[in-house]
Amino acid sequence: MKVDRKSMILYAVTDRAWLGDNGLETQVEAAIKGGCTFIQLREKYLKYNDFLESAKKIKVVTDRYQIPFVINDNVEIAASVDADGVHIGQEDEKLANARSILGPNKIIGVSVHNLEEAMKAEEGGANYIGVGSVFSTTTKKDIKRLTSDTLKEISNAVNIPVVAIGGITKDNILQLSGSGVDGVAVISALFAKTDITEAARELYILSNIMVQSERNGFI
Repeated sequence: MKVDRKSMILYAVTDRAWLGDNGLETQVEAAIKGGCTFIQLREKYLKYNDFLESAKKIKVVTDRYQIPFVINDNVEIAASVDADGVHIGQEDEKLANARSILGPNKIIGVSVHNLEEAMKAEEGGANYIGVGSVFSTTTKKDIKRLTSDTLKEISNAVNIPVVAIGGITKDNILQLSGSGVDGVAVISALFAKTDITEAARELYILSNIMVQSERNGFI
């Protein structure tokens, strides 16, 4: 499956902090029904076999809806379940190594925090970049917040899709208008909500407004 700018509109990153009784795959499906266009399975502490089983279950859902599905950090898991790709950070699996394992047709996203990292990721063959943190976030406390100028500079400098991440909610998403990003990645703004489908629906509408306003010059 190929990644394009439309698939960045509402990028969901999973988190077990708010896992209910019905399983993570149920939450993912609820998010997709509300409008999520991309799914990343992020598991920092799960044992390998449990991680693998969770990935298999979620892939069934994303395949059903034909939504791109990537694994955070773990290239081996991504290859094992034939995920659409992997998302890696600056300290994770090197881009060239991930590409050699997954092959030329898989999606590889890279987290970046400045212009230099963004340019390097594109030159290295990344299919998209995640740029952050754009707002204060509790997910990664050691990441500094980007200025709006830096975010816009990165978006203008690269030719691959750009998704903003970090502390994004329905209340601040429109502040990203004019930044040039193609969409937003969210975690708690989706999975911490009682009604995930409704939360996704609202975020999808707002993200589209944000993206379309800057493309049509209405900023």
